[in-house]
Amino acid sequence: MVGSAFRRGRWLLPVVGGVALCCAVAAYGMTRQVAASSTFVIDHSFELKTSDPQRAFDPTASIIDRGIFDTLFTFSGDDLSHPVPLLVESSRVTNGARTYVFQLKKNVHFGDGTPLTSADVVFSLNRLINLKGNPSFLLAGVSVAAKGPYGVVLHSRTPNTALPSILANPSTGIVNSKLVKAHGGSAAANAAKVDKAEQWFNSSASAGVGSGPYQLSSYSTTSQVTLVPNPKYWGAKKPAFSAVVIRNMVAPTQFVNIQRGTHEVAVDLSSNQAQSLKGKSNLKVSLQPSTQMFFALANDNPKVSAVTSNTDFQQAVRYALDYKTIVSVVGGPGSIQAPGVIPSMFLGALPQAAAVKQNLAKAKADLAASGVGQQTVTLEYPSDLTVNGVAFTTLAQKVQSSLQAAGFHIKLSGTPTTNWLTRYRSGKMPFGLSLWGPDYPDPADYLVFTPGQLVGLRAGWPKGSDRAIEALAAKALITVTPSARKSIFQRIQLELNKRGPFFPLMQPTQVFVATNDLSHAVYNAVYTVNVTEVSPK
Repeated sequence: MVGSAFRRGRWLLPVVGGVALCCAVAAYGMTRQVAASSTFVIDHSFELKTSDPQRAFDPTASIIDRGIFDTLFTFSGDDLSHPVPLLVESSRVTNGARTYVFQLKKNVHFGDGTPLTSADVVFSLNRLINLKGNPSFLLAGVSVAAKGPYGVVLHSRTPNTALPSILANPSTGIVNSKLVKAHGGSAAANAAKVDKAEQWFNSSASAGVGSGPYQLSSYSTTSQVTLVPNPKYWGAKKPAFSAVVIRNMVAPTQFVNIQRGTHEVAVDLSSNQAQSLKGKSNLKVSLQPSTQMFFALANDNPKVSAVTSNTDFQQAVRYALDYKTIVSVVGGPGSIQAPGVIPSMFLGALPQAAAVKQNLAKAKADLAASGVGQQTVTLEYPSDLTVNGVAFTTLAQKVQSSLQAAGFHIKLSGTPTTNWLTRYRSGKMPFGLSLWGPDYPDPADYLVFTPGQLVGLRAGWPKGSDRAIEALAAKALITVTPSARKSIFQRIQLELNKRGPFFPLMQPTQVFVATNDLSHAVYNAVYTVNVTEVSPK
């Protein structure tokens, strides 16, 4: 969720653990406990602050909360293009994708036996909104109301075709409202001040608060979290393990553990570590593109830069970039060129064949036509940030060399992330590198790259800059059918690739390693690993 931190103002997730964390892991991790065959072990470098679903918004909490709390929708396997109804029996979308009417399943109950009704959904979603925590933005502009004991109506101020995908996020997990209220919880407008339930959520005393297949048994933000089966789980597929243990481990310890483990996954290994594990008969090693999308931007505002706003200069950049080398050398095995701004695993992504290809002859001609080719341009980037194994400093050097090969004069300027972020958000950065990580896995999250929207404004591209793209974006907001959505979002990206001030570079590698004695253990960008689907072979 690093990219979304660039968007929302939340701070970036740590790339490497600190000294205290390393010491704690060394003390705990290297004396590995031998897990019972019925225990599922997940080794992961924690970013954990809370497991209270309406407050939590980090990868570790998502693993935990997916096991404890059911959501209205979910994702199956690694498919992020098609949200699947979970608590929802049927749904209806009206009013230009502003109003959603859901009918809930009637056979669902929480871990203490309490039936799940519309009152619980309304309480949970209003609590998410009114706590005003990190994930509250997910339902910004959305109101929630009950329509009978099993009907729920969500109304959005603006068209919101992404709602089903948003409602698969663990932060929208449905809680037992009676139990939460009894332990100090509130969904009132002043919940941010009066809600006192977080500590209770983070304890084994909260058993019964969720309707998922597991419940919390032990909790620590520094060592491990343990889930145990919900004995009253309502679903047809019962909990597959007697325990799910999520352990705080740095990558070197994960590397050791996964080679001798059973019913185990490791999610933070580097591509080099993963490559060295390939061929081991007890392991399944996956190197696949991440949902992170690295890109360059050229500010389109002539008041910021008369050079980068030059359309011929922008076209020269587009065709001068050596995409293949950037991917192979900087990204490494498993990474791909980003054919557009929408990641390859999302609905509406462009096929690889549609990606811009380097054309040095055209780049040199466009640079000459610009009349500004002899001027030196500074490429800005965060010098201390590494994401999915990609250091921005290394990426900047490779971008510089490929542009200079086409005749550009590029100076590098790396600054600490805090300083760079201020410049990037101000809209006054002439030429820079950035990335975008999804707030939720839906193409609507990428309309921010169109004129007048968040990232568009950061690139000096205000409303009115490209009427054709803006018209497509407006239509995309109210298009509901998946096939039609796919088509229109692909059209938007093709137009952005022709004349937008953005240059998608790559999706880096996401590593996921699992022991071969597990079924359905795959990486999921929303849950990291969906503990409700994994089972022993």
